[in-house]
Amino acid sequence: MQDTVDPEDCTTMVEVRAGVDAVDRALVGLLARRFGYMEAAARIKPERGHVRDEARKAQVIANARAHARAAGVPEQAVADLWERLVEASIAYELEAFDRR
Repeated sequence: MQDTVDPEDCTTMVEVRAGVDAVDRALVGLLARRFGYMEAAARIKPERGHVRDEARKAQVIANARAHARAAGVPEQAVADLWERLVEASIAYELEAFDRR
């Protein structure tokens, strides 16, 4: 994220806000890529019933928790975000499957 100041170097709220906005743009780009993988999954899975996989969902959330712990960010907040992200991804994949 060029043209932004690292968080530890921020001295003004303008810098903080510019950094947050840059991170948000990058996150949306990453989410677009993630949803692209949901499109691929919908194309590859042979049956609609294969879209929801509770074991995989639990694994994805556990992985996010572990990454949060390693990064020193609030684990529960990340787990909550990933719960919503995975559910949104499942809904998106179901829609993609139905469009096939």
